Amino acid sequence: MARIRDPLWRTFVELRGNPRACVWTEPLWGLSMALVLPYASVFMLALGLHDQQIGFLATIAMISQVGFGLAGGIITDRLGRRVTTAWFDVVAWVIPCLLWAFAENFWFFLAASLVNGALQVTQNSWDCLMVEDAERGQITRIYSLVKVAADCSALFAPLAAVLVAQLGLEPAVRILYVNAAVVMTAKIIWLYLWSRETRQGRFRMAATRGQSVWRLLAGYRGALGLLLRSRGSVLALAVAALTAAVTLVNGTFWQVVTSQHLHVPDALLPFFPMVRSLLSAVFFFTLIPLLTTAVDLRRATLWGFGVHLAGQVTLVAIPAPDGAATGSTYAFLGLCLLLDSFGAGMLFMLSESLVALHVDEAERSRVMAIQRTCIMLAAAPFGWISGWLSGIDRTYPFMLTSVLLVVGLVLAAVSWVPTHPDGADTVPTSDPA
Repeated sequence: MARIRDPLWRTFVELRGNPRACVWTEPLWGLSMALVLPYASVFMLALGLHDQQIGFLATIAMISQVGFGLAGGIITDRLGRRVTTAWFDVVAWVIPCLLWAFAENFWFFLAASLVNGALQVTQNSWDCLMVEDAERGQITRIYSLVKVAADCSALFAPLAAVLVAQLGLEPAVRILYVNAAVVMTAKIIWLYLWSRETRQGRFRMAATRGQSVWRLLAGYRGALGLLLRSRGSVLALAVAALTAAVTLVNGTFWQVVTSQHLHVPDALLPFFPMVRSLLSAVFFFTLIPLLTTAVDLRRATLWGFGVHLAGQVTLVAIPAPDGAATGSTYAFLGLCLLLDSFGAGMLFMLSESLVALHVDEAERSRVMAIQRTCIMLAAAPFGWISGWLSGIDRTYPFMLTSVLLVVGLVLAAVSWVPTHPDGADTVPTSDPA
C-alpha cells in the first residue's frame, strides 16, 4: 500500500480511538447546525428583533457560557469525559434547537441562549476526550482536521438555500432547526458508542469520587495558580480571547451587514460561509502546513491575525450599493472570504492548539475550564457592544474587530512564548521517513 505523503491526510487515515471518534463524527455538524447558522441573525430580524437585542442575546449567551464553563471542569472530572459530552451536547444543542424552531419573540431566543451556554461544558469534555490519549505531536493536526471537517460540512449549504428559496425565510429556518435537533441527536449517540473514557478521565473520576462540590470548587484555586504561573498559558488565553471576540462579532453580524447593508438576497446567504469554509479547507491542505512548522508557531499566529485583519478592513471598505448588490459588491465579498478563510481558520486552529499545548496535563480539565471561563468573560461584552455599534452603522462592528486583531498582532509580536522548554514549538508537519 502506497504511503500517504500529505501529513494531514495521513493523520486522518491513521487516527485511532477517541481522536478518530471525535474527528470522524464532526462532519455531521454540516448536516445540522451549519445549515441554519447563516440564517440565525436574519431570522431574528424577520421575527421583529432589532440589532441591539441581537447583540444583547450574544452577550447573554457568552455570560451563560461563563457559568457553565466554570462548572465544566468539575462536571467533566466527576462524570467522565465521555458521559459529560453526551449529556451536555443534548442540553447545549438539541434543546436550544427546538426552542429556536418554535420561537415567536425575544423571550424564546433568550431562553435558548441561556441553555445553549452549556456548550462550554461539552467543549471542555470533548476536547479532553479527543486529545488526552493522543500523541502530543498530533494535537495541532487533530485540531486542523476538526476545522477541515467543519469546513467541508459547508458543502451542504445549498440545501438550506433551496429550502429558503422555495418556502421563504421563516418556515425554512424553523425546519432547519428541527433537522439540526435530529441530526445532533444522531451525532451524540454515534460518538458515545464509538468512544471510550480516557486514561486521565478514569483517574480523575476516581480522584473526585465522594468529594463535595465545594471541595472540588476549592480545587480551582490550585488550577488557577498553575495557569497564572505559566506565561505560555496566559499568552494562549489572550490569543484565544481575542479570537473568540472576533468570532462572536462575525458570527452574529457578518450576515446582517451582508443582507441589510450590502443588499445580498437572503437565499444567497448560506453560500458565503460555504465558500469561506471550502477555501479554509484548501488552505489547511496547502499553505497552512507550510506556516505551522516544527519550530515557529509565532509566525503562523502573526499571519493569522494579519490576514484576518485585512479581510475585516476590506469588508468595512465595500461601498454600499443604492439598490441590489452589484458585481463589484460580490467581487469585494469574494476577496473578504478569501482573506477571512485563511485568517480565521489559522486563528481557530492556533487558539485551540496553544491552549492544549501549554496546559498542565494532570489538571487539564480544570485549567481548561478556567481558561474557557476567562475567554468567555473577556469576549462577552463584545456582543452587546457590536449590537449597539450595528444600530448606528452596520460596518462599525467590523471596525471593532479590526482593532482587536491589531491588538493580537502586537501581542504575538512582542510577548511570544514557545510551546516547548527548548524554545521550539512542537508541531511537526511531517513524520520522519
